Amino acid sequence: MKVKFSVVFAALLLVVSSAVAESDYPVKPVRLIVPFPPGGVSDVVGRLLAEKWSAAWGQPVVIDNVPGAAGTIGLAKLAKSPPDG
Repeated sequence: MKVKFSVVFAALLLVVSSAVAESDYPVKPVRLIVPFPPGGVSDVVGRLLAEKWSAAWGQPVVIDNVPGAAGTIGLAKLAKSPPDG
């Protein structure tokens, strides 16, 4: 019984300590790449999401419209962007 309790307690400590060690996300403005031109449905949805996320996270969400080639150019920009979160 003591071994089982010790294992459960150790696992609980690991979970709690990792949650405490995490930093708040995001710590800087977020860029949302919309691979279609401004004014379209995708842009409107992106702007609605950006508004909600800004309020929830306390950080600005910047819309980056990258139109062209049926979204391929925007997706290429996303693939080449730095993995910063």
